Amino acid sequence: MDRIAQRATAEFIGTFSLVFIAAGSVVLAQNVAGTLGVALAQGLVLAIMVSVLAHISGAHFNPAVTVGAWVTNQIKTAAAVVYIIAQLAGAATGAALLRATLISTIWKPSNLGTPIVAHQVMTNGKAVLLEAILTFFLVFAVYGTAIDERGPFTKTAGLTIGLVLTFDILVGGPLTGAAMNPARWFGPALVSGTWTDWWVYLIGPIGGGVIAAAVYWFAFLGGREKMVRLPRTEKPIEGPETPMAPEGEGLSGLPGAES
Repeated sequence: MDRIAQRATAEFIGTFSLVFIAAGSVVLAQNVAGTLGVALAQGLVLAIMVSVLAHISGAHFNPAVTVGAWVTNQIKTAAAVVYIIAQLAGAATGAALLRATLISTIWKPSNLGTPIVAHQVMTNGKAVLLEAILTFFLVFAVYGTAIDERGPFTKTAGLTIGLVLTFDILVGGPLTGAAMNPARWFGPALVSGTWTDWWVYLIGPIGGGVIAAAVYWFAFLGGREKMVRLPRTEKPIEGPETPMAPEGEGLSGLPGAES
């Protein structure tokens, strides 16, 4: 229980940080940041939080990543549920504190940074497709750096994942807000009361995340055989193995990885 509590706390803090900075950059975009500033702010906060917390929880900070990991047998069902609850709670807290920090005339024009579809140039169907494609890139990068044991996790995972978020936002930001994360949408939507096109930010990211996870798992990790032989586990979604870890400390070399 202590181990799952630590992981849930890490997911809460990481998602809280992501939503506070992401939504805040969107709120200030017209006056200060612009699209490039929004992309850099979100990419940097994700890169830093992944680097800081990946060894504790795997640094999902995104239900699309968690669902993808669950589909490919990388996290147990109970742990996945706890992760998603922590992510949504962190997102809501980040948005609530952002609203408390800013006066209403600043945050209301952008609905507290809630992602929206630019209906002048995008239908909802195309928006779902775009969110799915952008999330595919993000989750594929997570698998290549953080889940595949052959990947360069300890050196580049945070930077790589943050840069993917950055270039996704540069393309998709003006069209759908480039959420790529149901929690990133949920927090500001809940606090600002903005539920427009809500299904776009659930179906698109989760669908794209599951496809990316499945493609990487089956194409590069021999997923079909492993899913038959292995029970659900957090290896290696919680981070790199610890070479000197004592026996019995869990599959990822961290205490309680089986909880």
